[in-house]
Amino acid sequence: MLTSHDIDAVCGLVIDLCGVYLAESKAYLIEARLGELVKTSGCESYAEFARRARHDADNTIRNKIIGAITTNETLFFRDSTPFDALLNKAIPETIDTKVGTPFAKRLRIWSAACSTGQEPYSIAILLSELLPDISTWDINILGTDISDEVVARASRGWYATHEIERGMPPTRLHRFFQPENNGWRVKDSLRALCTFERRNLLDPNSASGRFDVIFCRNVAIYFTAEARKDLFLRLSKALTPEGWMFVGSQESLRDVGPQFVPQQHCRAICYRPNLPATPVAAVAR
Repeated sequence: MLTSHDIDAVCGLVIDLCGVYLAESKAYLIEARLGELVKTSGCESYAEFARRARHDADNTIRNKIIGAITTNETLFFRDSTPFDALLNKAIPETIDTKVGTPFAKRLRIWSAACSTGQEPYSIAILLSELLPDISTWDINILGTDISDEVVARASRGWYATHEIERGMPPTRLHRFFQPENNGWRVKDSLRALCTFERRNLLDPNSASGRFDVIFCRNVAIYFTAEARKDLFLRLSKALTPEGWMFVGSQESLRDVGPQFVPQQHCRAICYRPNLPATPVAAVAR
């Protein structure tokens, strides 16, 4: 049975590794997610396991803990409204603002906490459908995650049939994927639009780059209030002056700062924190 000392040790370790806040009431979650790792490690207690992980020279144990704790539930075009807003509002307006500049055909998009890559590839599909001359554009969709394992999977771009069936219409499937090893692999033309990196969103330097659009959905809900606020303030600094930010459907950034004024487009809530503040949220029908 977990002791309070075990819980404190594991909760402290997890929040340091990936920012996920586990309250003491989540003892059942600790046992469910980490029980097998503790057992196979030979440690006599969860506290001993946490100490060993902190002194893990090659990060093997820490990576396994991150993989066990973080939620990698995702699918293509998950919660469709942000993708509708991206296609019909954010990308067209971004392109309009670049007309006449040296970067008229350059787009930079960041999918933070992208898990196994379905979100960045979904964005790439939308851009491919929107821009018939996409091969002449300078586009990079950056997908990042804290887990080395899921970043490697995203980079490979191979998905089992049941993963593809969740959210992928047949017309898109045959245009952008090819059958391989009883599954489907993203075609090279689509993969060329995406790059994948390991980034820890708690790292003060994780928000490097300059992006037209940032997707950061359903990850900060597991952070402490302080870490969550710090994250979104740093993300806003990585956006262009006209940049767009999409968060989870149940997330609100009103408490982060006055610059986070929600806008509603295509039934999706988004933010443009670097635009001059307006007293009333803009609503598009």
